[in-house]
Amino acid sequence: MVNPAARSDKGSPMCGMQILNADMVKKCFIVKRGDGKGCAGIVNALFYANNISMVCGDALALLQKMTESVNKRFGLPAAA
Repeated sequence: MVNPAARSDKGSPMCGMQILNADMVKKCFIVKRGDGKGCAGIVNALFYANNISMVCGDALALLQKMTESVNKRFGLPAAA
């Protein structure tokens, strides 16, 4: 879980659940199929934070493209 409401919103049904502190990183890319609320039906404020970039689409295909782009940018060999 990455929704910071689990840490700070006492009225949230997620309050007290363990989360990854994605809201505290310098830059984070989140890959989702769309901009829906997800299975919990709760809006995730993390997705609207300034340090977050939302990338919509198929995770495997997007991560392959992102990896290729980074490898090309830094002159690294293509992933096998």
